[in-house]
Amino acid sequence: MATLNPTHDPSRRSWVASANDAATDFPIQNLPFGIFSHAGSAPRAGVAIGDQIFDLDAGLQAGLFTGLAAQAATAAQGGTLNGLMALGNAPASALRARLSDLLRDGGPDDARHQAASLLVPMADAQLHLPARVGAFTDFLTSSYHTERLGKISRPDSPLPPCFKHLPVAYNSRATSVRVSGEDVRRPNGQWRHPDGEVRFGPTASLDFELEVGLFIGPGNALGAPLALPSARQHMFGYCLLNDWSARDIQGWESALGPFLSKSLSTTISPWVVTDEALAPFRAPAFPRPADDPQPLRYLNDPQDQAEGGFDIALEALIRTPAMRAANQPAARVTLTNFIYNYWTLAQMATHHMSNGCNLQPGDLLGSGTASGPTDDSRACLAEATERGAKPVALGNGETRAWLLDGDEVIFRGRTNRPGYVSIGFGLCAGRIAPAPSWPQA
Repeated sequence: MATLNPTHDPSRRSWVASANDAATDFPIQNLPFGIFSHAGSAPRAGVAIGDQIFDLDAGLQAGLFTGLAAQAATAAQGGTLNGLMALGNAPASALRARLSDLLRDGGPDDARHQAASLLVPMADAQLHLPARVGAFTDFLTSSYHTERLGKISRPDSPLPPCFKHLPVAYNSRATSVRVSGEDVRRPNGQWRHPDGEVRFGPTASLDFELEVGLFIGPGNALGAPLALPSARQHMFGYCLLNDWSARDIQGWESALGPFLSKSLSTTISPWVVTDEALAPFRAPAFPRPADDPQPLRYLNDPQDQAEGGFDIALEALIRTPAMRAANQPAARVTLTNFIYNYWTLAQMATHHMSNGCNLQPGDLLGSGTASGPTDDSRACLAEATERGAKPVALGNGETRAWLLDGDEVIFRGRTNRPGYVSIGFGLCAGRIAPAPSWPQA
C-alpha cells in the first residue's frame, strides 16, 4: 500500500513563508524537482518551495547533503534530471526527506541561515525541460474520450475492439516536447476540405488535449520486461502534458495512426512531482462495468487495482487576445479528474515493456486525454464542441470551435484529500503563434 512518512505530515510548516499559503502548488509536502537558470547561469537542478527555488548545486556546495541525499543531488547535476531518475526512487526520496527537514519550521538552521545563497525567486528564474526526453509515447486510455469521438467517426463501434483489453498507444515525437511558456506554432499540413478537395496549408482545427505525463526512472533492459508489481519502482514522477493536435490533418493522415498531426509540439509543466509526494492521493483504479473483460494476468495486480489511480483535479483554460487586451482572466473550458482514466499509469508502463521494449530514464509517457463522464469534463475541444459543430462560449462574448492564433491554453492540476495538504503541478501553458510561411524553392 502507499507508504506515508513525515514529509506528508499536514502539520509541517516551512520557514519559507510562501510555502504555507493554501493556494500554492508547492507547499513543503510537495518539493518537486526541476531545471532552472538564473542571471545568466547554466541550467541546473532545483526544487520548488512556495514561490522560491531551492538551488541543489548551492546546497551541495554548502555541505547540506550526505549519504543517499548527496548521491541524489550529485546525480541531478548537469542540466537534466536524467541522472537522478536513473538512480531510482530511494535516493530521490532521501533527498526529498533531507530538504523537507531543512525547509521546515523548527528544523536545522543550516539552510535558513544561508537562505540568500540557496533560494532563487521563481519569478526571476527561467525554467527548462526537466529531463532529456529520449522517447515519448502517448496513450489513449479514457473510455469517455474515446467513445465520444468514436460515436462521431465510428458510430457502430465507437471503442476500438482492443480498448478494454490493453492500453492503446502510439510512439510520438520526443524532439518536439517543450516546456511550459513556449509558443506553439500552428502547423502546416495536408488535409481534406469538407468539399472533398485535398489541400496543404495551416491547420484549421487546432486542439489541445489535457493529460498527465509520467517520467520513467531506471527503466528496463532490452528484452527484459517487468511485472506490474515492479513497475511502480520505475515510475519517477509526474507532470501536466498538452498533446497539441491538428484534427483535420489527423483525420486525413491516420491510416497507421497519428503522425504530423501530433508531432508539431507537446507542452509539459516544468516541475516533476515525485511518486512519493503523490502517495496520499492514490485512489482505486477505474471501476470497470460488470460486463467488461477483466485485465489479463500481466495487467492485473491487486495493489494496482486498489491504489493505482490518482485523485487529481485537472482543468483547462483558454485566454484569448481579447481577454488579455481587456485584462480579463482565462475562461475555464474543462474540469475533470484523473481518476476517470480506464487504465492506470502502472498498467501503461507495464504494457509498454511487455514485448521487451526498453524504457530509459527520462522517457515520457502521456496518459491520453483525461476526459470524464460529464459535459464539463470533456478534456479537448474535439469533444467539447463535437468536432467543431457546437462552439464553446468563453464568457466574454467570444466562442471557440478550434484554437485561433494568439489563444493561450493553460492547464492546472491539483490534489485534494481531507486530512492532507493539497499539492499542485504548476502551470502547463502555451500560446498559439501563426503558421510559418511555406519556404520558396
